[in-house]
Amino acid sequence: MLYFAYGSNLHHFQMKRRCKDSIFLKKINLKGFKLTFRSKYRAADIEIKKNSIVPGALFEISKSDEKKLDVYEDYPVLYKKHYFYYYGKKVMTYTMVKKSPFKFPTERYLNIVKKGYKDCNLDYIILKKALLNNE
Repeated sequence: MLYFAYGSNLHHFQMKRRCKDSIFLKKINLKGFKLTFRSKYRAADIEIKKNSIVPGALFEISKSDEKKLDVYEDYPVLYKKHYFYYYGKKVMTYTMVKKSPFKFPTERYLNIVKKGYKDCNLDYIILKKALLNNE
């Protein structure tokens, strides 16, 4: 199945450790969403926003990888699944259940996300904007 990562799962080493069958396919932009950080975990989340994009990575994952991600993402308590289509193919990603206010991520978490942006060759501008909590 196809999985869209936009937070700490962009980090290739961490993703491989978490999901041994995962294969990074390419970087893509999810249109109509914006990146933010929230919850007591100060973790990445996406929310609907017109004329906005979230850069991320498309991975091929196995059913057992999906089960591991479900546990890691605390599905269905913290995150729920969101599906969208990319060139006719169904893609799964996670969005937070409770849209609590913005919370700046921890340095440790942010460094993992930054490394993931580097691994996937993503544009830091969107990440910087999300950290400033810009509209």
